[in-house]
Amino acid sequence: MDVEGSDDPTSRSDHERASPSLRDAAAPGLPVFLSTEHWSLLGTRSLTWSEVMSRITIHLTVVSAFLVVLALTAQATGFGTPFRVMAIGFASAALLMGVLTAIRVNTASREDVDLIRAMNRLRHAYVELAPELEPYLTASIHDDGAGTMQTYALGRRRNTVLHVAGSTSMFLMVVNAIVAGTLGALVADAAGGGTVVVVTSGVVAALSYAVGHLAVGRRVFGPQRIDVRFPSPGPTGSPASTEPPRSPEPTG
Repeated sequence: MDVEGSDDPTSRSDHERASPSLRDAAAPGLPVFLSTEHWSLLGTRSLTWSEVMSRITIHLTVVSAFLVVLALTAQATGFGTPFRVMAIGFASAALLMGVLTAIRVNTASREDVDLIRAMNRLRHAYVELAPELEPYLTASIHDDGAGTMQTYALGRRRNTVLHVAGSTSMFLMVVNAIVAGTLGALVADAAGGGTVVVVTSGVVAALSYAVGHLAVGRRVFGPQRIDVRFPSPGPTGSPASTEPPRSPEPTG
C-alpha cells in the first residue's frame, strides 16, 4: 500500500498540501509528544472498555439474581399473584438497566471509533517522520472509514456482517430482547390473556425491542461527515475522494 501516494502534489490531500511535512520540521521532542498522546489515547480506550464490561457484568449479575429470587418465591408461594407482580417488577427493572447499559455501549463504541481514528493519525505522523517504518505497521495510518476498519481487523479483510453480529452491542441486544419478551408475556398473562395472546405478546415485545435497538445503532453508526485528513489511497495510489464517510459498526 503506497501511503505516500503519487509524487504529484495534486494527488495529496488538502491537509497534506496545507501544512509542511513533520519530517521537514524535525523538532527534537516531536516523537516524544506524539508517543505521549498515543499512550494517552490507549489509556482512555482501555478505561472506557473496562467500565463498559463492568457495567455489563453488573447487569447480567442482577438479572441472574432476579431469576434466583423468582425461583425461590415460586417454591414458597407458587405462581400466584404475588409471584406475577414480583416477576413483572423485576423484568421491568432488568429491562431498564439493560437499556441504560446498551446506551453506554453504543456511546463507548462511538468513542472507540474516534479513538482509533485519532491513533491512525498519530501513526501517519510516525510514517512522515520515518517513512521506513511503514512496512512494520499492522494498523492503518489513514483516518477514513476504510483505514479505521483496517485497524480493527489488524490488516485483514473482515466481513462487516460478522463484525457487527459478534459485537458487544448485539450480545446485549439479545439479552434485552429476551427480557422484553418475557415482560410482554408476563403482562399479557396478568391481564388474563390466553396462551396464544401471551406467546404473541412476548414475541412482539422481543422483536420490537430488537428493531428499536438496531434502529438506534444504525443512527449512531450510520454515515457521518467526519474530518478526514489522511484518506486511504485509491486504486491508482492517490488518496481516494471521500463522500460523507460511513463509520464502522459497533465494535465491542
